Amino acid sequence: MLSYDDVAYKADKFLALTGYTIPEFQALLPVFEAEFLAYVATHTLAGKPRRQRAYSSYRNSPLPTAADKLLFILVYLKQNTIQEMHATLFGMNQSDANNWIHLLQPLLNQALATLGAMPARTPEAFAPAAEPTLIFFQDGTERPITRPTEPEAQRTYYSGKQKQHTLKNLVVINLQARILALSPTCEGKKHDKKLADEAAYTWPDGSVLFQDTGFQGFGPAGVIIIQPQKKPRGQELSAVDKANNQAISALRIRVEHAIGGVKRYRIVKDTIRNWKQGFRDQVMATCCALHNFRLQFRPWHYESLTA
Repeated sequence: MLSYDDVAYKADKFLALTGYTIPEFQALLPVFEAEFLAYVATHTLAGKPRRQRAYSSYRNSPLPTAADKLLFILVYLKQNTIQEMHATLFGMNQSDANNWIHLLQPLLNQALATLGAMPARTPEAFAPAAEPTLIFFQDGTERPITRPTEPEAQRTYYSGKQKQHTLKNLVVINLQARILALSPTCEGKKHDKKLADEAAYTWPDGSVLFQDTGFQGFGPAGVIIIQPQKKPRGQELSAVDKANNQAISALRIRVEHAIGGVKRYRIVKDTIRNWKQGFRDQVMATCCALHNFRLQFRPWHYESLTA
């Protein structure tokens, strides 16, 4: 049975299991524990209102400490194991593993929000003017789901680009590859430009927004749009246009790095098998916030664009 004490002094194994170093885990742990204790002060583990008996970890609990609980949910997100396997790994039944997953994942989100790592999920919460530089990058990202059974749902979620059934989100990052905004999850076939229109983010005048050709035609007033030049039909790009496109791609790689940082967690990289309503949207926010929090300890360094 896996426990925190088993891996707390094995740095390489701990990082491989959770995506976090031990110091990063320890920085997240007190806030996560506070969220858990606040929850069980008013609710039972089954989610019902707590009336009399105070919470205490029951005898032979597979997750006796807050560290074990945080390890449990991080390993689930990082490895995307089937619940039967995850239950076996932590010495419990599959139904118990399912209950713990859906109890701890929202509490992890709350802890990350308390730490300021959660990306904005609504236009009202998006505050780009607070950034030290008004240079941003946006892109759409898709993740696979199992093939729906209904023909209409199959058509809705089929992505011609990925050649599979997918979900899609729009992400907006800053110069340091921190994810500032994450759009609501939608069907994979939705076009990037339409997704950006529906996100309806407000941009400060003078903002610079890097995007790819999938956003062709998207250009909010007062925003400087920088995107590659599309090749004219039946023609070739000039040498100057090719050089410009390469230079733009070298800068836009930051958003690809950010998406890759999120998809270290295989729950949003591989096919997601969890069908609980709302989970597939919320878990993407969880992994974006885990990426943001990790950047506080292991920031990525890029050549300055503002010098």
